[in-house]
Amino acid sequence: MSNVNVKINGIAVSVPAGSTILQAARIAGVDIPTLCYLKDINEIGACRICVVEATGARGLVTACVYPVAEGMEVQTNTEKVQKARKTTLELLLSTHERKCLSCVRSENCEFQRLCRDYGVEDNGLYDGYKPEYELDESSTHLVRDNNKCVLCRRCVAACNEQLVSVIGANDRGIHTHVGTPFEKKLADVPCVSCGQCIAVCPTGALREKDDTAKVWAAIGDASKHVVVQTAPSIRAALGEEFGLPIGTNVEGKMVAALRRLGFDRVFDTDISADLTIVEEAHELVERIQNKGTLPMITSCSPGWIKFAEYYYPNLLGHLSTCKSPQQMAGAVIKTYYANKQNIDPKDIVSVSVMPCTAKKFEVGREDQSAAGVADVDIAITTRELARMIKRAGIDFVNLPDEEFDSPLGADTGAAVIFGATGGVMEAALRTANDWLTGKNNENVEFHELRGTQGIKEAVYNIGGTEIKVAVAHGLKNADYIMSRIADGTADWHFVEIMCCPGGCVTGGGQPIQPAVVLNNVDLKTLRAKALYDQDAKMALRKSHESPVVKELYENWFDGIGGHKAHEALHTSYVGRKKYN
Repeated sequence: MSNVNVKINGIAVSVPAGSTILQAARIAGVDIPTLCYLKDINEIGACRICVVEATGARGLVTACVYPVAEGMEVQTNTEKVQKARKTTLELLLSTHERKCLSCVRSENCEFQRLCRDYGVEDNGLYDGYKPEYELDESSTHLVRDNNKCVLCRRCVAACNEQLVSVIGANDRGIHTHVGTPFEKKLADVPCVSCGQCIAVCPTGALREKDDTAKVWAAIGDASKHVVVQTAPSIRAALGEEFGLPIGTNVEGKMVAALRRLGFDRVFDTDISADLTIVEEAHELVERIQNKGTLPMITSCSPGWIKFAEYYYPNLLGHLSTCKSPQQMAGAVIKTYYANKQNIDPKDIVSVSVMPCTAKKFEVGREDQSAAGVADVDIAITTRELARMIKRAGIDFVNLPDEEFDSPLGADTGAAVIFGATGGVMEAALRTANDWLTGKNNENVEFHELRGTQGIKEAVYNIGGTEIKVAVAHGLKNADYIMSRIADGTADWHFVEIMCCPGGCVTGGGQPIQPAVVLNNVDLKTLRAKALYDQDAKMALRKSHESPVVKELYENWFDGIGGHKAHEALHTSYVGRKKYN
């Protein structure tokens, strides 16, 4: 591809033909502000914040979509440009709900930052008719507040990227708003609760449903024994909420902070991730040997499960019946742990910290009550945990490292990598490799399954058995996998699917990064690296080697694949109506 020569604020650069002004500016080291732009999924030039002056153009042009030409000279900060941006921000503010002090996104709001940078004052300059919208709190996982929406349509793009497409721009003119088909409540459309819309929203128009008040109340109730579990990916992202570099592993500080919040026990979901692998590996081997339904598909991701129930109800037999690690941990806590501690399961409040807003939906699913009560009572996101730590005045960055509590504290590297796309498959193959070969294999890394490629396929000869596997993340890729299975062209034995692009490390409940980071930093890889680095340093790297897993099967469940284990650790699925 040929290059063209352009100047950005007098800086000469040579860029590939077809590049936009925004791309050329970044090569030149010049930052042009954006609001609606998201690389690859929302390049629409709608917000007008990125306007610049360019030779050969008639008037101001939007840098995110306007192509460069040979010899073009671009000015990004002239008086005319700055005045135009400020006017656009003032107009957006005129219809914006200005409750910034109490907004969950205060100090982490891209719109707020732009208004501050351009000296926009709340002076009512363009005040007039202002549409007012009711909150949509119908779903279990999020709150929609169109009063704070700036119509950037990033949420719409994220939903379309997930192939769910249950939101879009409705009405026209001053009445334009983001809504669902026929203005239905979000609970009445086939939303899968992934929360990717929240992760890209630049304001507080979309936020997870905050359940921290329930957790505070439980901790303050002396009659309750409150335990918490944290998913593998939380340790790789929580530090960002406290200014630490992306990809910093804060496991020890996280445990210390949870103890200081007042939880009676702090457990690691990694334990039940190991348990999930043992159960899934057993289920896979059983299906292969008994000619069961193949390929078997992982069931760890509740957003993916909900997608399958909505869009592929006739293929639910392909899903592993294993509960997710969150739910398995809850089941173990309210059966094994409750028995060991002589506590009535009804007096235990089981809290989970998850990277995923769909976990809020999952805790209320049917067939998730091993002890006759809900396996997990409250699921909060990484962001909610960070808010609790900040409210409690805990100096997170300077906390000493502490370890998880026993008896659910010893995990393996296989469980740690669950948070990255391909991690569940790699963990399962580590165990299957030992079981099918009948030996302790030293090589435990399956590099073909790592990385952020949307779909990965591999074939392994394990103990004389050829195992064909596939890994997909993001529902667009999941849909491709399912269409292959539906039309009979798939020949895989085992498939891993994660709802969120990148897997749990970039789940809808993880710390929100601004567009400038989303567009220029590989979040998926940096957060996943923290998990793979921890795995590489661990003494135990196979789930079936976990001493906790061995203890559970020897002294509580009736062996791997036994009836008692199946009753506590497995679940069922239902086909769902797309519209109510």
